[in-house]
Amino acid sequence: MLLRGVLLAMQALQLAGALDLPAGSCAFEENTCGFDSVLAFLPWILNEEGHYIYVDTSFAKQGEKAVLLSSDLQAEEWSCLRLVYQITASSGSPSDTSQLNLYVRFEDESFDRLLWSAKEPSDSWLIASLDLQNSSKKFKLLVEGVLGQGSTASIALFEIKMTTSYCIECDFEENHLCGFVNRWNPNVNWFVGGGNIRKSPSLLPQDHTFKSELGHYMYVDSVYVKHFQEVAQLISPMTTAPMSGCLSFYYQLQQGNDNSFSLYTRDAAGLYEEIWKMDQPGNAAWNLAEVEFSAPYPMEVIFEVAFNGPKGGYVALDDISFSPVHCQNQTELPFSAMEASCNFEEDLCNFYQDKEGPGWTRVKVKPNMYRAGDHTSGIGYYLLANTKFTSQPGYIGRLYGPSLPGNLQYCLRFYYAIYGFLKMSDTLAVYIFEENHVVQEKIWSVLESPRGVWMQAEITFKKPMPTKVVFMSLCKSFWDCGLVALDDITIELGSCSSPERLPPAPGECTFEQDECAFTQERRNRSSWHRRRGETPTSYTGPKGDHTTGVGYYMYIEASHMVYGQKAQLLSWPLRGVTGKQCLTFFYHMYGAGTGLLSVYLKREGESEESLLWRRRGEQSISWLRALIEYSCERQHQVIFEAIRGLSIRSDIAIDDVKFQAGPCAEMEDLTQQSSGYSEDLNEIEF
Repeated sequence: MLLRGVLLAMQALQLAGALDLPAGSCAFEENTCGFDSVLAFLPWILNEEGHYIYVDTSFAKQGEKAVLLSSDLQAEEWSCLRLVYQITASSGSPSDTSQLNLYVRFEDESFDRLLWSAKEPSDSWLIASLDLQNSSKKFKLLVEGVLGQGSTASIALFEIKMTTSYCIECDFEENHLCGFVNRWNPNVNWFVGGGNIRKSPSLLPQDHTFKSELGHYMYVDSVYVKHFQEVAQLISPMTTAPMSGCLSFYYQLQQGNDNSFSLYTRDAAGLYEEIWKMDQPGNAAWNLAEVEFSAPYPMEVIFEVAFNGPKGGYVALDDISFSPVHCQNQTELPFSAMEASCNFEEDLCNFYQDKEGPGWTRVKVKPNMYRAGDHTSGIGYYLLANTKFTSQPGYIGRLYGPSLPGNLQYCLRFYYAIYGFLKMSDTLAVYIFEENHVVQEKIWSVLESPRGVWMQAEITFKKPMPTKVVFMSLCKSFWDCGLVALDDITIELGSCSSPERLPPAPGECTFEQDECAFTQERRNRSSWHRRRGETPTSYTGPKGDHTTGVGYYMYIEASHMVYGQKAQLLSWPLRGVTGKQCLTFFYHMYGAGTGLLSVYLKREGESEESLLWRRRGEQSISWLRALIEYSCERQHQVIFEAIRGLSIRSDIAIDDVKFQAGPCAEMEDLTQQSSGYSEDLNEIEF
């Protein structure tokens, strides 16, 4: 099913270094190099003539999986992982194609993290490049092929290679050019030079890496230019992990004034930024260029040559490298978005207010019918504007964030709740102020919104100059003034809706798309249900979900059940690991007849379940956070069990479930805060 041309290309690809591959690598010539098929799934098949492993629908059905697992690996230095692969689809079923997924399995985590996924079919092999940040933790690579529809659907894996380097580095000595690609132009393109092959009419140089005709480099030649401003682009792989430092490369130009050589970055949204341009042609030998480079979110590097005519000569490029140390020993620290985030549990973090007086007050309240608790934990602190002490006509409260460097894309997220407004125009707005506070621009304001529900807002913005985010609360008149609550402000680098963002890890579930990998033994009116908005019965259940305020959560509908009836929601199977694990989730238990919510641990091979955590009766009108520490070295499942209480006002809900490796960092703080609200938190080992 795989094209013969692909095999011939791959033979050339695997000639160099096939016998001496680093750990975590395999060319699949004679064996799978310690990568083993997981027995519970389809096997990956090694081609009889070598060169690749594959899985296809000639011996399997649509939706079946083949899983390949590496031996233990470690990346104490920054590494680049490259996969050479191909996905083919049946001609009649392009809508349901096969999918290739790559996960990393850390030794201390009970779930696998998705690193990369692809499902685009291709007539030839493709390359994926993934940056692996240095870590002292051991891990395994897990490659998963999921077959699509059709009798000729297949997935082939030609090579996995893990090297100690950055994925944007390249000396162009490998046949697949480190994942760099040329954007095709009918008249002018980047070509591979060297290797003792001379096809260009121009006199091309020896390469820089080996200083000989046997080495390779990339070059662009103007002899084929037919029009003014012909452009050739050489595009790097997309970065997949934040990096900042010095990007260096060697270039050589044939003397001439008819060309322009520039270096750009391009993010996932397609926005370009020029970071270097050749000012002087330099000498005829190889010239070193060093460029300050920052990729806080996914972006490509583009080497671009533009010719104004056929006498522009050539431009050659070689030995692209990266160092996390800034160019020319600069000591500027990269910007950390965490500095602009705050949950207000301890103080205002790096936020501050106008000098006129405290317009925003940091408060902690016991939730009631008229006032919800904070968004972070349900029993913590948040900010409140326009309180009874400050709500005067004409009042304005401004909360300033820290300074944000210019020319970066930011994703601002925050939660707000409103109470008592007759009108909502400008009662809460977000502005961008330039550093000197002379220019301001409104980027968001509250629209009609349910009262007393924590709502999530998210805004993507990018400005050329340093800016500050300002939260403004406005009290126009006695009838247009009330309470505005603000909590959990976060700023991340990159777009809020970046196509490069991966779905949540298997250890997390917000129930926004579906029930994730949670299952139920039986489904009927008395099961757990996925819902958004209020529950049908008054004076019980949440007004909205915890994730966004308008999203989904899981709950039991008490009016469909009888007293003492229970519903169980089972997690996906989790691997047993050594050491503590932390389970966090939010629960909502409001209503006069509320029953019982319990969390159990079910270990493989045992019929009895062990109690991890329990709450009985009405707890709060707010979503509350639960933290559970436990240890289990066997494969296991976690079970959420809700039991209906005395009356129909006993709806119970859960949301935002998250499994994490290691102990719960905030366990001690929450234990101290929660005294008087409910039962003590448990720490149980099995």
